[in-house]
Formats: sequence, structure tokens, C-alpha cells
Amino acid sequence: MAYEFTLDDVEFLRSPRGTEELDLVDHMPLSDQTLVRDITAARERHGDRAGALIETIRLRRRARVKLDVDRPWLLTADALEQATPAPVARHRAQRLRGLDIHDVTCSIGADLSVLAEHGGRVIGSDIDPVRAAMAAHNAPDALVVRADALVPCSRDAVVVADPARRADGRRTHDPSKLVPPLPDLLAAHANRHLVVKCAPGIDYDALGWPGEVEVVSLDGGVRETSLWSPGLAGTGVSRRATILRTDGAGDTITDAEPDGIPERPEGEWIIDPDGAIVRAGLVRHYAAREGLWQLDPRIAYLTGDHRPTGTRGHRILARTPFREKPLRALLRHHDCGSLEILARGVRIDPDALRRRLKPTGTRSLSVVIVRIGDSPEAFVCEPVAATAR
Repeated sequence: MAYEFTLDDVEFLRSPRGTEELDLVDHMPLSDQTLVRDITAARERHGDRAGALIETIRLRRRARVKLDVDRPWLLTADALEQATPAPVARHRAQRLRGLDIHDVTCSIGADLSVLAEHGGRVIGSDIDPVRAAMAAHNAPDALVVRADALVPCSRDAVVVADPARRADGRRTHDPSKLVPPLPDLLAAHANRHLVVKCAPGIDYDALGWPGEVEVVSLDGGVRETSLWSPGLAGTGVSRRATILRTDGAGDTITDAEPDGIPERPEGEWIIDPDGAIVRAGLVRHYAAREGLWQLDPRIAYLTGDHRPTGTRGHRILARTPFREKPLRALLRHHDCGSLEILARGVRIDPDALRRRLKPTGTRSLSVVIVRIGDSPEAFVCEPVAATAR
């Protein structure tokens, strides 16, 4: 169970003495193998403060990967889990560059600190007094107050919100079960410019959001969706996919772009679009931009005679109706050993199918199984890794 911080803990950890004792604890390994021994030693040296000190150092070590900034963070485990990865936070802050901002669910201030680097005047508030105190430490360039996100306490500034996505200890995709509930949050700030960070799994069409829905991925994994009110949305844009990479590369595509694509048989390549493109419903727009088309109008796999720069692709070697016996023969013919199985529009267990196909060769291949029309088809392919843009 995670340590429960108190206001007294926060005050101590921010003090010169707390800083000195944190430095001492930071020299401990605090690994899974040594933790019991380290806790015993810390209690002997630091008394009742040992729990807060150890938890803070362990969370700081985890934060270096996610928050991308090595600073003396004050954190809680839940807040760190929900904090936005640094490249995603910077992207959102850059869209808000120069504007006055009020982060009404600032939590420990991880996102707030990034907003303060890019915005004009920046305010943070949180209903939890411990998290608000941590935010004041973590984001010294912002004004931090304790306030309820559903009770407006600022004027004119763009409202940024990140409702907690857990209900009864479980992750939820129900907007009414977010904390605070999304419908209540939208109603409380109905007349303001608003950006709300939400889970990608929420049904935004059912929500009827009038502005822009932006789905963001990082290094191939979908991380979040942001709702941008009409005054902050791109011109003519209601859906946007933003693709970020930790190496600084990225791309964006919107529904303001053309989506006309031909209907053709498969080309030389199969391309699986980034998850942000799929979640944002922009597969056809991406295909039109890149000169690709769909294997089937209902399926997100794309095909074409080239592989777009920066994307992973599967070069088609053979096609067969999806039946295990002829597929096994094809894999044997192409000397398949290591096998990746991808599927859309058909129900299969890739691990179980791989065991039944029994590849024993030397080549690393992939099989893409997709329903085309009414028939499941299997494409034996050579996977090719993404290249730098």
C-alpha cells in the first residue's frame, strides 16, 4: 500500500532539514531485494519520517522516466501514475503558449510546471490540500490555491482539467464516474475556453463535444485524448491525431484534410496506422495523404506500393485464404521461424495459432489476418522496422 502523505510531511520535505535527510536516503538502493533492510535502517536513523522519505525517493526515481525532468519532486503514487508524460505535456503546453491558464485539477503540479514554462499567467488549484501543497513546491512559477474544480474561482484564463479516471479503485471510461464527473466539469466552465485531458476509451461521439477531439500517442502507444473547446480548436478541425516520439519526431493529421482514397487490391505493403490515427477515426485521411488505400473499407489496415517514411510496414510475400493447413505450408515454404501474428476483423488467439502453425525455420516473418469482404485472408509478410523521419 502506498504511503499516505500529510501536510506536515510536505512541510518537512520542503524544509532544509528535509532536503538533507532526503539526500541521505537517496544513497540507499531501495530495491525490491534491499527494501526491508533499507526501511529498518531508515527508521533507526530518521524515526517517524522514514516512510515519507523513502516513498519520496522511490517516486522521484520513477518520475525521472515519465516526467523527463530531474528535479526535487514531491509526489504521491496515484498522482505520478496519472501525470502526463513530459513530451505529451509539452505538446499541450505549446498549443497554449502565451495564454493565461488555470489548471483546475493541478494535483501535484507535474503538468502545471510545464504549463508555467509556456503560458502567460498560470494558476493551479486542487481540492486536496496535500496535493496543492506539493504543487506549490513543484511549480514555483505558478500561483497555487486550494479550490474545488466545480466551483469557478478565476476569470478569463483558459481552463485546463484532468479528471481522475478511477472509480472504486478501477479505471473507468464512463464520463459520469470521472473525478470530478466530466458532465459536471463541462457545465461548471461552459462559458470558458476549456481543455480537458481524458482517457482515449471514452465515446466522444456520444458525448457530443462541439470542439476538437485530439488523440495523442507517444512512441506508438495511445496516451490520452484532449477535448479542446471551439475557441481553441484548429480551423475546421473536429478530430486530430497527434503522433509524438521521445526522440523529438512527430506528426499530426486532422479531419480538415482530404479523405478520398481509391479501392484497389493489395499493394506491395501493409501498413498498420498509429493508434492515435485509428482512435481519432482518421485512417482514410492518413491514407489519402500518404497515397495508400484500405485492404477493406471496414478495416484499419492500409496497403500501398510504398512504406511511408517513419512507419513500420509489412512487405507482402504471399496471400492465401485463412486456413491453417495452407498457411502452415506457406510459412514452411518461406522458411519462417520467428512469427508475429496481427489480426483485425477475425477472432483468433495469436499465441494459440502460433503454436499450431509450428514455425521451425530461420526467417522472422509476420502474418496479417484480415477479413476482406466476407472472407478472412492471410498475408505472409516480411516485417520492416520504422525508419527515422
